[in-house]
Amino acid sequence: MHILIADDDPVSRRLLEVALVRMGHTVVVVSEGLAAIDALVATDGPRIAILDWMMPGADGLAVCRAVRQRAAPYVYVILLTARHSQADMVAALDAEADEFLTKPFDAIELRGRLHAGERILKLQEGLLRAHEALQHQASHDHLTGLWNRRMVLQQLDRELQRNARDRSELAVILADVDHFKLINDTYGHATGDSVLQQVAGRLRSVVRDHEYLARYGGEEFLILLPGCTPDGAVSVAERSRASIAADPMLAGGEPVSVRISLGVASTAESGVDPAALIAAADAALYQAKAGGRNQVSYRALATTA
Repeated sequence: MHILIADDDPVSRRLLEVALVRMGHTVVVVSEGLAAIDALVATDGPRIAILDWMMPGADGLAVCRAVRQRAAPYVYVILLTARHSQADMVAALDAEADEFLTKPFDAIELRGRLHAGERILKLQEGLLRAHEALQHQASHDHLTGLWNRRMVLQQLDRELQRNARDRSELAVILADVDHFKLINDTYGHATGDSVLQQVAGRLRSVVRDHEYLARYGGEEFLILLPGCTPDGAVSVAERSRASIAADPMLAGGEPVSVRISLGVASTAESGVDPAALIAAADAALYQAKAGGRNQVSYRALATTA
């Protein structure tokens, strides 16, 4: 474990350092509170801190408060103190210290305090991983790993608000896998799922970092293109179409020919309703389907005078 010692007493500091190194820990040593804060709020800072209560720059309580406000992930703080009054203990708890270690410290007690801190940090890491997994599940499509419909519609709302503020352009592309039901009926649903995953991968290779790609539902995909002109959006749609048609997809060891149709809509107007923009892209997609599929169609968003 990576541990910080902050103590202005060189003898106490050295004794702690030797004890921690013997226990197998790596140690960062500072002699005043401001240096402790800088070390603990760093991205790769120590996760356990042993702080002297009284030291220059900032005392142990001030360091603890600063760390609680600024450090992430959690730092387990042990206060090193000779204070025992009830008022002192309350002050330390109010500053959100986790543990106390009496001066001069006892090595067995120190080991126990550190074990408790390590257990709490492991529990917190597990909770954070579970939280991140739940957030990912709530915002991403489980099959393709792309954003889901809810998230991309939220992003569309944000982009349209920016569009209104900055008078910038915004384009959307609605893509649909041609004859997807036939693929499912011919090869089975497992192959259909594999096709959707491969379509997602090829579309992802076309979309740039500042653009957004989502599985909109079923075999439909939605691409948001902030700051993109109609011609630029049609070009992205055509590259997307070509990336799918270029080579057959392999599913279950055999090649499957896949094509997509795409509808493009864009706006430079403020106050555009998200549903209206998507409806325009959907109408363009219908036009591409009616025109023979495996093609791109553009439809200007209708505006009121």
